Amino acid sequence: MMRKIIKYTCVVLLLVVASFSLYAVITGKTYLFRAVYHNFANIDDYKIFDNNTVQNGNVQPPDISKNYGHISLTAGLTNALESSGSVAIAVMKDDSLLYEKYWDGYSDTSYSGSFSVAKTITSILIGVALKEGKIKSLLDKAGDYIPEFKDGEKANVKIVDLLTMSSGSNWDESYANPFSVTTEAYYGNDLYKTATAVKIIHQPGTVFEYKSGDTQLLGLILEKATGKSLSAYASEKLWRPLGASLPAYWSTDKKNGNEKAYCCFNSNARDFAKIGLLMLHQGNWKGQQIIDSAYCRQSVQPCMINTGSNNPCTYYGYQLWILPDRHDIFLARGILGQFIIVNPAKKMVIVRLGKTEGSSSPTGFPQLVYDLLSWGEKL
Repeated sequence: MMRKIIKYTCVVLLLVVASFSLYAVITGKTYLFRAVYHNFANIDDYKIFDNNTVQNGNVQPPDISKNYGHISLTAGLTNALESSGSVAIAVMKDDSLLYEKYWDGYSDTSYSGSFSVAKTITSILIGVALKEGKIKSLLDKAGDYIPEFKDGEKANVKIVDLLTMSSGSNWDESYANPFSVTTEAYYGNDLYKTATAVKIIHQPGTVFEYKSGDTQLLGLILEKATGKSLSAYASEKLWRPLGASLPAYWSTDKKNGNEKAYCCFNSNARDFAKIGLLMLHQGNWKGQQIIDSAYCRQSVQPCMINTGSNNPCTYYGYQLWILPDRHDIFLARGILGQFIIVNPAKKMVIVRLGKTEGSSSPTGFPQLVYDLLSWGEKL
């Protein structure tokens, strides 16, 4: 009897595998093999993807605070950081490195995936292109840069709609479903086709709905507007001016392909902190205005677009999160607990890299964000 059950189970499993494989091949969704094999994203995924290099230039080491080495974590925060799989924390205060700590063999030179922190970097590059005049206005239509958006409902989508996650597209932001377009974007090899194939189901600019596809379209717009890949433009306008300590890696859909603008910018805690400092100083880096300050200020203002339940979005700006109960605090945020938290009142930037976000607070934001802020405000 047991042998029959085992045999029957094996036959069923083989049929499921065969059906799945046949479906993937017939539909052209061969990315499914990769998705199932890797199961879920992790912070070292740059190793399984092709990457374009974001070159750095002359290194500008961080100034070291006189209090460096004299700061310690509380027992409670240590437990929260370690139990949530933290690999790095770096704190900048008054433009100086005040504190850093690493776990699991990571260091100040270790690469780690930032996931949706890349959305903020893409927004910064939009701000740079706007300052340079390569993008004339945030009211420019996406169709001015992407042919697939010239006609129909897509013709109404503006750059500002993409920045505020209000394109109105039918992009499915599902991470657990291997058949979702987000999974296809992550593991597939044709981001251009995937991003431009969306349909518009809401009037652009009227409904806020978080979608990685909106950011990917911003990346395609940047490539068209600048005539350069995202990596080349980021190197020239961001990574070199900031004096990054190491090159960064921006994962692509294939060799020499499109960067995943919505995710997958890989760097280290110290260099990510420079992104926070740039936003803290409203786009100015040591006297050089990299992004127009007005754009930076608007980036961290709640977009106030209807969330679909007749409530205005009080927690998102231009590809940046804003604490709903503390609008003075904003952050870049990745799905596995990647944070670049900016506290302007304290002139402080806190970077945390890790493997999970940990538990949620009553506001819906990770409790770890509030724990880090509370600790930082006492330093």
